[in-house]
Amino acid sequence: MGMNISEHIKNLRKDKKLKVRQVASITSIDQALISKFENGNRIPTDEHIKALAICYDVPYDSLKKLQLVEMVYTMLQDEPLGYDALVAAEPRLEYIAKKSLSAHLATTIEIQSKLDHLDSLREKFHNLQKQKGIHAQKVDEHFTLKYTYESNKIEGNTLTLSETMMIVKEGITISGKSINEHLEAINHSEAIELLFDFVQNKVHFSESLVLQFHALILRGINRSLAGKYRNVNVRILGAEHIPPEPYLVPKMMEDYFIFYQSAFKKIHPVLLAAQMHERLVTIHPFIDGNGRTARLVMNLILVMHGYPLAILKGDQNSRLAYFKALENVQVNGNPESFYELIIEALTHTLEEHIHLLQPFDHVK
Repeated sequence: MGMNISEHIKNLRKDKKLKVRQVASITSIDQALISKFENGNRIPTDEHIKALAICYDVPYDSLKKLQLVEMVYTMLQDEPLGYDALVAAEPRLEYIAKKSLSAHLATTIEIQSKLDHLDSLREKFHNLQKQKGIHAQKVDEHFTLKYTYESNKIEGNTLTLSETMMIVKEGITISGKSINEHLEAINHSEAIELLFDFVQNKVHFSESLVLQFHALILRGINRSLAGKYRNVNVRILGAEHIPPEPYLVPKMMEDYFIFYQSAFKKIHPVLLAAQMHERLVTIHPFIDGNGRTARLVMNLILVMHGYPLAILKGDQNSRLAYFKALENVQVNGNPESFYELIIEALTHTLEEHIHLLQPFDHVK
C-alpha cells in the first residue's frame, strides 16, 4: 500500500527540520490537530491542506490527492461491499478521467486562431442578420432544411434534399420511402423550430430540454423509447467505445448538466457546444436518437451565443471523419480533431450565410 497522507505530512515536516509547534505557528493550526494528522487520527480539511502546502512549499494538488485517497479508504475500509462499490464505480471513474483530460487540454494556437476567425465572422453575420424580409427568411429556411437533411443522412436516412423539402414544406409522401424516413424528416424539422423557440424564450438548458428534443426526434417512430433513458446495454456498430451500463446513465447525465453549469462561462462557446455534443454521444443515454439529439444540443448552445447552425454533412467521407473524431475523444481522450471538425462546419455555415446575405453592389 502506498504512503498515506499522515506519513507524508510527517515526512515533509521532518525534511524541513521543523517541530510541531513551529508548524502550528506558521499555519495557525492547533498543535494537537497537527499531531492527529501525523498519527492518522484525523484527515486534514481543504483549508488545512492549503496552509500545510504553503508551509512545506509543496503543490496543493499533491496533498489534495492524498487527502481524497484517505477519505475513500476511510469510508470503505470497514464496508463489506466496499470493493464491489469500487468495481461498480470504475466505468464512471474512467469517464471522469477522460473528461478531465479533455477539459484541461490546452487550446492549441491553431485552434485559438480558428476560434478568433469564427468570432470575426460572427460579427459580420450579426450585422447582416439585421436584415428583414423575404430574402432573409428564405436563407434561414435553406439552412434549417439542409440541417434536417444532413443530420438524418448521417443516421442512414435515404431521403434526398429535394425529397426532404417536399415532405417538410409541402406535405408530399415520397413513393418508395418508409414511413419512418418521412417521420424523421418532419420530426427533425420541428425539433429545429423548438430549438429556436428555446433560444427566443431564453429557456434554461436542462434535462427536461434534452428529453423534449429526444421525444420529438422519436415521435411516432417509437413511443416507448421517446424521451426516456435506456434501461439496457447498447453497443455502437463499428465503434471501439462501449457506452456505460444503463444503471450509470442517470447519474452520468446529472454530471453532464453540472459540467455545463461549471463550464458555461469558462470555455469558448464553440468548444463548449462541441463538448456537450461529444459527452452526450459518449454517455449514449438513449437506445436510439443519440446523434440527432446531441447535434441539436450543440446547435442550441451555438445559437444561444449568436452563431448559426453548424451543419455536419452526411456523405460517406464526412460521416467517417465525424465518427473517427468522436472516437478519438472517447477512446484516446483527445478532443482536438473533434473541435476542428465542428469549427470547420461552423465556419462553412457562417461563410455561406454571409455570402447569401451580403448585398451585391452593382455600382462599379
